[in-house]
Parts: sequence; C-alpha cells; structure tokens
Amino acid sequence: MYIPLLKACLVSVLSVLTLGTLTNAASADEPVAETIVQQKINKNFEQLGKSNQPSMLWDATTVAEHEVWQAKFHDKMTQLLGRMPQRVPLEVKWESEEKFEKFTRHKLYVRSEESYWVPVYYFVPHDIAEKRPAIVCLHGHSGIYPYIREGQDDKERKKTEELSLDYAVYLAEHGYVTAAIVVRGWNETHGDQDPGVKHVQRSCRQVTMNTLLMGMTPQGLRCWDAMRVIDFLQTRDEVDGERIGVAGLSGGGTLATYLPILDERVKLAMIAGAFSSYRTSIYAMPHCICNCLPGVMQYGDMTEVVASYAPRPVLLINGIHDPIFPVAEAREGFAKLQRIYKLLGHGDRIDADFFDGPHAWSNNKTLEFLAAHFGE
Repeated sequence: MYIPLLKACLVSVLSVLTLGTLTNAASADEPVAETIVQQKINKNFEQLGKSNQPSMLWDATTVAEHEVWQAKFHDKMTQLLGRMPQRVPLEVKWESEEKFEKFTRHKLYVRSEESYWVPVYYFVPHDIAEKRPAIVCLHGHSGIYPYIREGQDDKERKKTEELSLDYAVYLAEHGYVTAAIVVRGWNETHGDQDPGVKHVQRSCRQVTMNTLLMGMTPQGLRCWDAMRVIDFLQTRDEVDGERIGVAGLSGGGTLATYLPILDERVKLAMIAGAFSSYRTSIYAMPHCICNCLPGVMQYGDMTEVVASYAPRPVLLINGIHDPIFPVAEAREGFAKLQRIYKLLGHGDRIDADFFDGPHAWSNNKTLEFLAAHFGE
C-alpha cells in the first residue's frame, strides 16, 4: 500500500518543479519593473561635444601648408553656408532722407532677389571731399532700432547707450560711410513671430526652418543680403569700393564672421560678442536657432572660420563678462590666430579688445583699427 502512495507523492513533487521551471522561463522574457532607467540628453550631448574631433583643424607649419588648408576649409565653409538665391539686376529705391549734425541718414531698399528687398539705413557724413571707406553694420537680436539710436522707449534707448549698440551711427560721426541693414527676419521684414519673443518683431525660427528645407542656411541668406548691399555701395561716388568692411554684434557678429568667406570685397571685419568656441557657446547653452550652422563642428571651430580668410584684418571684441560667448575660449582662439597671422607675415592684422563689460560692443579700438587698415 505504500508503493502507490509514494508514486503519487513523486508525481506531485515533479509537477510542482515542472510548473516552477515553466513559470521562471516565461518571466525571464518580461521586463523587470524595478530596473527603470531614466536618462536626460544634457549629459549625452555634453559627452558628444567633448568627444567631437573636428576633421579640418588648422595645424600648418608653413605658408604653403596653410594655403592648402585654407583652400579646402574655405570650400567646406562655402558648402556649409548653403545654396544662394538667384541673382537679379541691382535695383535701389530711395525712401527718405534726414539730416543730422554730422551726417545724412537715408532710408532705402536694395533688391536682393526676385521677391525680397533689403531695408537699409544709409549714413553719409557731411562734407566728404574724397571717397570714403564704408562699413556694413549688422545688428543683433534686439532688432535694428537700438542700433541706429531709434529706441522705442527709455529702456531701449538706455540699452543702446550701455551696450554701445549704435556703432553704425558712431562710425558715421567719425567720417565713415555706414550701411545699417535690417537683417532678414527682423522688424519690417518679419514674418511668423518667434514663440516667446515679445520685445521685438522677429522670425528667426521661420527663416531657419524654411532655409534649411531649401538647402540654404539663415546665415548664408542673410550674408547674401549684405553682399547685395555691397553691390550698391560700390556704385556710390562717396564710397571707396576697395575699402569696405563689416561690423556686427551678437547675431550680427556671427554674420560678420561668415560674410568675408563669401565675399572677397570685405577687406576687414570687426566681430563683437560672437567669437569663442562652438562647443562652449552656441552648443553649450540656449541660443537662437539661427546661430546654428549645420555641421560646422565636424570640421573646425570659430578660429578656423576666421583663419579661412586670413590675413585680412580682423578685430575681435569680447566683453569679459559675456555669459554666452565665454572669454576663456575667445582668448585661446585669439592666441591661435596670432600664430596664424604671424606665420603669414601679418601679425599686425589680428587684434582683440577683451574689455571689462558684458555682451556688448566696444569702441575702445575700433577707430584705431580702422585707421591702421583703411589709412584714415
């Protein structure tokens, strides 16, 4: 009687063991609820930025090596800046004229392409006896009005004074012809308003999205407008067409960095509040999307961009307290540019004004710089 009972017990035990094995096998394929991984992208992009190795960093030891590098990097930057619009014949519409103590300010429009005219505030000093150098002046994300001393209220006018935004006016007061462009997407040229922006009419997101979809870039398109304004400047009796420069702050400084790549007629550049390194400035913190040039970090840094048109004279202007373009990397880039310009035999053509201030313009060295390189 014990044998049947023993067999029954063994069957029961085997059944339990088999059921347990099947249960464990089934649960092995299921996710374990206790091992949820939370991952944020900040650290991921920080690591990607640190590990990024640009493939075309400048490392020349001779002029010949530099020239080979420069040609290749220049071609790459021209490619990155994107397709340009179809050229149309130059047309200019003069809208208004207003006389001030030291200059006359004209408002005019230059045709840039079939369906777009560039608004320009054109400053001509009084009593010009001979052709004068001209400076294309590009504003930042505050829009055109603070940059031409036309602040809409006391706060805006105070901002102009504190940050020296009025360099187009200042340079005209000191004898230079200046063309202050309303950069495409701001003020009277705006389209869809940037989300969350209330203090100025601005359409950077629309400009960026639409240009990228068409194989263009916002930087390239805005530089194209500046190039058409240079076409206009070269027709003017008061302008020396061989002495044309560019000046810009912040977003305008970014454009001033790229414009000499696309236009050899730009003989010098004054770049303010825009030079540092991509990784620690535009890549590292919130910036307007229109400052982001697709793919540029694969090939070089801001230093390489400037070196791509060396030895044309360049003045770098950086407030040492600028939180969005760190000065430490600006100093490193400037030191490297000094080596590059020295190698090319023109160490005197690169200069920097690291001034005790914020994200702003500075005239500590502008007149001296212009006099040295435009002979005034």
